[in-house]
Amino acid sequence: MAKTKILFITHEMSPFLEISKISEITRQLPQAMQEKGFEIRILMPRFGNINERRNRLHEVIRLSGMNIVVDSNDNPLIIKVASLPAARMQVYFLDNEDYFQRKKVFSDENGQFFADNNERSAFFCKGALETVKKLGWSPDVVHCHGWFSALVPVLLKTAYKDDPTFKGVKVLYSLYNEEFSGTLTSKYGAMALTGDMTAQEVAPYGDGSYEAIYQGALSYSDVAVVADENVNAAVLSYAKSSGIAVFEPQSDTDYEGFSDLFDQFEPVEEETTV
Repeated sequence: MAKTKILFITHEMSPFLEISKISEITRQLPQAMQEKGFEIRILMPRFGNINERRNRLHEVIRLSGMNIVVDSNDNPLIIKVASLPAARMQVYFLDNEDYFQRKKVFSDENGQFFADNNERSAFFCKGALETVKKLGWSPDVVHCHGWFSALVPVLLKTAYKDDPTFKGVKVLYSLYNEEFSGTLTSKYGAMALTGDMTAQEVAPYGDGSYEAIYQGALSYSDVAVVADENVNAAVLSYAKSSGIAVFEPQSDTDYEGFSDLFDQFEPVEEETTV
């Protein structure tokens, strides 16, 4: 049987960007799963404080050149890649001059949440899925880490549900203690709209608050992963009462548990007739 193909989507990963616990988990978990035979891909933004020269990022011309529509505006998408030789892994970076070329990640020098964080997140989520399509690689599981990826689940379960690249894909959403004091505003969900998506489908993202966007993401996820201590109580309660599966690893390095979880989504090979 073919092993599960896993797409990891995150806004941070060690050693490229280290903001929170997410960076270490997204560095170690993909490698551990790869060593167990799973096929993986990793996508993250190329924020301006990621050093291209030190990390040896270079543009992937065949993947670049797309435009991603956010709030009726076309935004060019540049794809770059870097390798982690010790782990035999490549990481794909999504870049855009207006959204990501800043010295700070989510807040300015005065600690103020960027007003366009909703657009930046929507651009990243849409761009990530379009990049995977262009890669010509079909994941069985998409594992999202961090609030910046919150629109990925609704896109996968609505606009992309019949796309051959993502048809039947399962969505895992990891819960972290990463609350922010700003807001993505009530426009956030609407920024996901594409194709035949409706306002009702993005309504779960509510007012764009931290709790609302997590609950919106979970409403379109198949599994919630409790990846941190002191996860927001309302978010955790929503996950446990919503009817989706909840996976609580025994530790950050419970790779056997994760392996068993991903094995549940092993692709079924279709029988061929002679």
